[in-house]
Amino acid sequence: MGRIFRPEPAGGARVAIVVSRFNEPLTSQLLEGALAKLHEHDGQADVYWVPGAFEIPQACSWLLERASYAGLCALGCLLRGETDHYSVLATEVARRLGELSVRAEMPLAFGVLTCRTLEQAEVRADPQRENKGGEVMGALLEMVDLRKALDKPEARFGSG
Repeated sequence: MGRIFRPEPAGGARVAIVVSRFNEPLTSQLLEGALAKLHEHDGQADVYWVPGAFEIPQACSWLLERASYAGLCALGCLLRGETDHYSVLATEVARRLGELSVRAEMPLAFGVLTCRTLEQAEVRADPQRENKGGEVMGALLEMVDLRKALDKPEARFGSG
């Protein structure tokens, strides 16, 4: 049997967080949960606010090209409305962030809520309830740790 690697959240990481101002009462809670989880692991963050969820992938792309962080966390909140605008945005933001994540040299975590109701979003964003911001940051920190492990010479596939 080969090696089994189960990463633990990285400690001391410096990450970037891109947050949408649209639905700010909710995205602020996502950010609060993410920062609390990061601080549990002695990490630090630079926070970049953007107007809405549509702008999150562009800001992430710029950071991936120009900045040096251990990881990147995207936070936003889309609520279903009476028109197709929600579906178009949710699909496009998820697709663009997904494309960036597989091409990126640094881990990128998806923390954009897509909820049917304000009540669903409130429960998911609240750090005292579902704490999706903290959950996403925990996933990012695990991926940071995995990336570090894979960058070590002894982690080369097929050796040993």
